[in-house]
Amino acid sequence: MTTIDVKSRFEAKLLRPAKPGNDTSWAFVVLPRDASEQLPRRGRTTVEGTINGHHFQATLEPDGQLSHWLQVSGELLEAAGTAVGGMVTLELAPVKKEPEPDIPPDFQEALAATPEARKVWNTTTTIARVDWIHWITSAKQLKTRAKRIVDACDMLASGKKQVCCFDQSGYYSKAFRAPEAESF
Repeated sequence: MTTIDVKSRFEAKLLRPAKPGNDTSWAFVVLPRDASEQLPRRGRTTVEGTINGHHFQATLEPDGQLSHWLQVSGELLEAAGTAVGGMVTLELAPVKKEPEPDIPPDFQEALAATPEARKVWNTTTTIARVDWIHWITSAKQLKTRAKRIVDACDMLASGKKQVCCFDQSGYYSKAFRAPEAESF
């Protein structure tokens, strides 16, 4: 079993999303504020931890309330021996090195078509890349997403290494939130 440097330990109820999309097997947990405050940032951040003693690594999403929420897959629910509505014990710690984010195909194409942007992209930090991708993928409409990709390439090509004016926590813009929980 893998051991982690536990930064926070808490119990939480597994919630079912009211709108789970096509996959109804997942659940989620909203982190208590004090547990979230132990993490290095209010935006997306990757943690390793255990749920009911079962090890996992996942990227937490901001909840717009200066905390985070964790999506718990059906496989992780099963491995942890739990189900929606049950209480779980979580232990979390930030990963020592944030993993490289997956670049969405449409953004990859835009970067490939803009060598100046690609050059600056390659010199940014992993955290900055996470924020750029989060800004692009958080667009609610395809038109907005397309504009953000163009804007990202323009900003990168001009030498900007970080997306400006993006509240990665969602607190000031209320852009992010945990899913709405289904009533039991």
